[in-house]
Amino acid sequence: MTGTEARQIEARLKQLGVAKELFEEALDWAAAQARMCTAFDAPAMAGITFWSRTNRYLAEYLTDPEKQNPVWKYTSRDSILRVVHPSGSHAITAVSGSEGVGDLDRDVRSKNPKGRVMAQLVENNVKYERGGQSVLSFRDEVEFGGELDSMPLWFLLYERNDDGNLSAELSLPVKMEGKYVNEWSERLPLFTRNDPGLDIALLDAPDDGNDPEFEVRPKSN
Repeated sequence: MTGTEARQIEARLKQLGVAKELFEEALDWAAAQARMCTAFDAPAMAGITFWSRTNRYLAEYLTDPEKQNPVWKYTSRDSILRVVHPSGSHAITAVSGSEGVGDLDRDVRSKNPKGRVMAQLVENNVKYERGGQSVLSFRDEVEFGGELDSMPLWFLLYERNDDGNLSAELSLPVKMEGKYVNEWSERLPLFTRNDPGLDIALLDAPDDGNDPEFEVRPKSN
Protein backbone atom coordinates (compact mmCIF):
# COMPACT_ATOMS: atom_id res chain seq x y z
CA MET A 1 0.00 0.00 0.00
CA THR A 2 1.40 3.39 -0.99
CA GLY A 3 1.50 6.40 1.30
CA THR A 4 -1.21 8.08 -0.77
CA GLU A 5 -3.48 5.05 -0.52
CA ALA A 6 -2.92 4.86 3.24
CA ARG A 7 -3.86 8.53 3.62
CA GLN A 8 -6.99 8.03 1.52
CA ILE A 9 -8.08 5.11 3.68
CA GLU A 10 -7.35 7.10 6.84
CA ALA A 11 -9.48 9.98 5.52
CA ARG A 12 -12.35 7.63 4.64
CA LEU A 13 -12.23 6.02 8.06
CA LYS A 14 -12.36 9.47 9.63
CA GLN A 15 -15.51 10.21 7.63
CA LEU A 16 -17.00 7.05 9.14
CA GLY A 17 -16.02 8.16 12.66
CA VAL A 18 -13.41 5.45 13.30
CA ALA A 19 -9.65 4.87 13.03
CA LYS A 20 -7.43 1.94 12.08
CA GLU A 21 -5.94 1.90 15.58
CA LEU A 22 -9.35 1.21 17.11
CA PHE A 23 -9.78 -1.95 15.03
CA GLU A 24 -6.23 -3.10 15.80
CA GLU A 25 -6.88 -2.70 19.51
CA ALA A 26 -10.21 -4.54 19.26
CA LEU A 27 -8.70 -7.52 17.44
CA ASP A 28 -5.68 -7.67 19.76
CA TRP A 29 -7.91 -7.73 22.83
CA ALA A 30 -10.22 -10.32 21.28
CA ALA A 31 -7.25 -12.57 20.51
CA ALA A 32 -6.00 -12.32 24.09
CA GLN A 33 -9.44 -13.26 25.38
CA ALA A 34 -9.82 -16.16 22.97
CA ARG A 35 -6.42 -17.58 23.95
CA MET A 36 -7.83 -18.18 27.42
CA CYS A 37 -10.08 -20.91 26.02
CA THR A 38 -8.86 -24.49 26.56
CA ALA A 39 -9.73 -27.98 25.41
CA PHE A 40 -12.23 -28.08 28.26
CA ASP A 41 -14.33 -25.35 26.66
CA ALA A 42 -16.98 -26.05 24.05
CA PRO A 43 -15.36 -26.79 20.65
CA ALA A 44 -16.50 -23.50 19.11
CA MET A 45 -15.82 -21.36 22.18
CA ALA A 46 -12.57 -19.78 20.96
CA GLY A 47 -14.17 -18.61 17.73
CA ILE A 48 -17.26 -17.31 19.42
CA THR A 49 -15.11 -15.52 22.01
CA PHE A 50 -13.00 -13.86 19.32
CA TRP A 51 -16.09 -12.67 17.42
CA SER A 52 -17.95 -11.53 20.53
CA ARG A 53 -15.01 -9.77 22.17
CA THR A 54 -14.13 -7.88 18.99
CA ASN A 55 -17.65 -6.50 18.83
CA ARG A 56 -17.67 -5.89 22.58
CA TYR A 57 -14.48 -3.83 22.42
CA LEU A 58 -15.91 -1.66 19.65
CA ALA A 59 -19.11 -1.17 21.63
CA GLU A 60 -17.42 -0.36 24.94
CA TYR A 61 -15.04 2.12 23.32
CA LEU A 62 -17.48 3.89 21.04
CA THR A 63 -20.25 4.21 23.64
CA ASP A 64 -17.90 5.59 26.32
CA PRO A 65 -18.36 9.38 26.59
CA GLU A 66 -14.82 9.72 27.95
CA LYS A 67 -13.40 8.23 24.75
CA GLN A 68 -15.92 9.21 22.10
CA ASN A 69 -17.91 12.41 21.63
CA PRO A 70 -20.63 12.16 20.53
CA VAL A 71 -21.10 8.57 21.65
CA TRP A 72 -22.29 5.77 19.40
CA LYS A 73 -25.17 3.42 20.19
CA TYR A 74 -25.14 -0.37 20.45
CA THR A 75 -27.62 -3.11 19.65
CA SER A 76 -27.60 -6.90 19.45
CA ARG A 77 -30.96 -7.17 17.75
CA ASP A 78 -31.38 -10.33 15.67
CA SER A 79 -28.09 -11.56 17.24
CA ILE A 80 -26.14 -9.17 15.01
CA LEU A 81 -23.82 -7.17 17.25
CA ARG A 82 -23.71 -3.61 15.92
CA VAL A 83 -22.38 -0.22 16.88
CA VAL A 84 -24.43 2.60 15.38
CA HIS A 85 -23.00 5.98 14.44
CA PRO A 86 -24.44 8.91 16.45
CA SER A 87 -26.01 10.40 13.31
CA GLY A 88 -27.64 7.11 12.34
CA SER A 89 -25.75 7.21 9.05
CA HIS A 90 -24.28 3.70 9.35
CA ALA A 91 -23.49 0.77 11.63
CA ILE A 92 -20.51 -1.58 11.97
CA THR A 93 -20.30 -5.26 12.90
CA ALA A 94 -17.25 -7.55 13.10
CA VAL A 95 -17.35 -10.90 11.27
CA SER A 96 -14.76 -13.40 10.04
CA GLY A 97 -13.74 -13.24 6.40
CA SER A 98 -12.10 -15.65 3.99
CA GLU A 99 -9.82 -15.81 0.96
CA GLY A 100 -8.44 -12.29 0.52
CA VAL A 101 -9.10 -10.07 3.54
CA GLY A 102 -6.97 -6.92 3.35
CA ASP A 103 -5.84 -7.57 -0.24
CA LEU A 104 -7.68 -5.59 -2.93
CA ASP A 105 -6.16 -7.76 -5.65
CA ARG A 106 -8.11 -10.75 -4.37
CA ASP A 107 -11.78 -11.46 -3.82
CA VAL A 108 -13.07 -11.78 -0.29
CA ARG A 109 -16.20 -13.26 1.25
CA SER A 110 -17.66 -13.89 4.67
CA LYS A 111 -16.17 -17.06 6.15
CA ASN A 112 -19.40 -18.40 7.59
CA PRO A 113 -22.89 -18.61 6.09
CA LYS A 114 -25.29 -15.81 6.94
CA GLY A 115 -28.99 -16.00 7.59
CA ARG A 116 -32.11 -14.28 6.33
CA VAL A 117 -31.76 -11.13 8.46
CA MET A 118 -28.20 -10.49 7.34
CA ALA A 119 -29.19 -11.12 3.72
CA GLN A 120 -31.82 -8.39 3.96
CA LEU A 121 -29.36 -5.96 5.52
CA VAL A 122 -26.85 -6.60 2.73
CA GLU A 123 -29.55 -6.08 0.13
CA ASN A 124 -30.48 -2.78 1.78
CA ASN A 125 -26.87 -1.62 1.41
CA VAL A 126 -27.41 -1.43 -2.35
CA LYS A 127 -29.65 1.60 -1.76
CA TYR A 128 -26.76 3.31 0.00
CA GLU A 129 -24.42 2.42 -2.85
CA ARG A 130 -26.80 4.15 -5.26
CA GLY A 131 -27.01 7.29 -3.17
CA GLY A 132 -30.34 6.57 -1.53
CA GLN A 133 -29.10 7.10 2.00
CA SER A 134 -31.15 9.45 4.14
CA VAL A 135 -30.52 11.07 7.50
CA LEU A 136 -32.02 8.80 10.14
CA SER A 137 -33.35 9.85 13.51
CA PHE A 138 -33.16 7.79 16.68
CA ARG A 139 -35.73 6.67 19.16
CA ASP A 140 -34.52 4.79 22.14
CA GLU A 141 -34.03 1.18 21.80
CA VAL A 142 -37.43 -0.04 21.51
CA GLU A 143 -35.28 0.64 19.83
CA PHE A 144 -34.28 1.98 16.40
CA GLY A 145 -37.41 0.34 14.92
CA GLY A 146 -37.15 -0.08 11.16
CA GLU A 147 -34.40 2.52 11.03
CA LEU A 148 -31.85 -0.07 12.08
CA ASP A 149 -32.73 -2.26 9.11
CA SER A 150 -32.39 0.54 6.59
CA MET A 151 -29.01 2.01 7.57
CA PRO A 152 -25.82 0.84 5.82
CA LEU A 153 -24.02 -1.94 7.70
CA TRP A 154 -20.24 -2.10 7.34
CA PHE A 155 -18.27 -5.29 8.07
CA LEU A 156 -15.02 -5.33 10.01
CA LEU A 157 -13.64 -8.46 8.34
CA TYR A 158 -10.80 -10.39 9.98
CA GLU A 159 -8.88 -13.46 8.83
CA ARG A 160 -5.81 -15.49 9.76
CA ASN A 161 -4.36 -17.49 6.88
CA ASP A 162 -2.17 -20.59 6.85
CA ASP A 163 0.99 -18.45 6.75
CA GLY A 164 0.17 -17.03 10.19
CA ASN A 165 -0.86 -13.59 8.92
CA LEU A 166 -3.75 -11.77 10.58
CA SER A 167 -5.51 -9.38 8.19
CA ALA A 168 -8.42 -6.96 8.56
CA GLU A 169 -10.46 -4.60 6.42
CA LEU A 170 -13.59 -2.47 6.77
CA SER A 171 -15.94 -3.08 3.86
CA LEU A 172 -19.50 -2.39 2.75
CA PRO A 173 -21.29 -5.52 1.47
CA VAL A 174 -23.88 -5.31 -1.29
CA LYS A 175 -24.45 -8.87 -2.50
CA MET A 176 -24.58 -12.47 -1.33
CA GLU A 177 -24.07 -15.69 -3.24
CA GLY A 178 -26.14 -18.27 -1.47
CA LYS A 179 -25.49 -17.70 2.23
CA TYR A 180 -22.11 -16.03 1.79
CA VAL A 181 -21.46 -12.31 1.40
CA ASN A 182 -19.12 -11.93 -1.59
CA GLU A 183 -19.57 -8.52 -3.22
CA TRP A 184 -18.62 -5.12 -1.82
CA SER A 185 -19.06 -1.51 -2.92
CA GLU A 186 -16.11 -0.32 -0.79
CA ARG A 187 -13.15 -2.14 0.74
CA LEU A 188 -10.76 -0.37 3.08
CA PRO A 189 -7.69 -2.51 3.93
CA LEU A 190 -6.55 -1.94 7.51
CA PHE A 191 -3.50 -4.12 8.12
CA THR A 192 -1.82 -7.47 7.53
CA ARG A 193 0.72 -8.66 10.06
CA ASN A 194 2.30 -11.89 11.17
CA ASP A 195 0.87 -13.35 14.36
CA PRO A 196 2.22 -16.91 14.71
CA GLY A 197 0.90 -17.27 18.25
CA LEU A 198 -2.72 -17.03 17.16
CA ASP A 199 -4.53 -20.32 16.55
CA ILE A 200 -6.37 -20.29 13.22
CA ALA A 201 -9.43 -21.79 14.93
CA LEU A 202 -9.88 -18.54 16.84
CA LEU A 203 -11.18 -16.85 13.72
CA ASP A 204 -14.13 -19.18 13.19
CA ALA A 205 -17.13 -17.02 14.03
CA PRO A 206 -20.42 -18.66 15.02
CA ASP A 207 -22.52 -19.99 12.17
CA ASP A 208 -25.68 -17.90 11.90
CA GLY A 209 -26.69 -19.30 8.54
CA ASN A 210 -29.36 -21.72 9.69
CA ASP A 211 -32.53 -19.80 10.28
CA PRO A 212 -35.24 -21.79 12.03
CA GLU A 213 -37.98 -23.03 9.75
CA PHE A 214 -41.60 -23.22 10.78
CA GLU A 215 -44.42 -25.10 9.18
CA VAL A 216 -47.67 -23.14 9.18
CA ARG A 217 -50.83 -25.25 9.31
CA PRO A 218 -54.48 -24.21 9.41
CA LYS A 219 -55.91 -24.27 12.90
CA SER A 220 -58.30 -27.14 13.38
CA ASN A 221 -61.55 -26.64 15.25
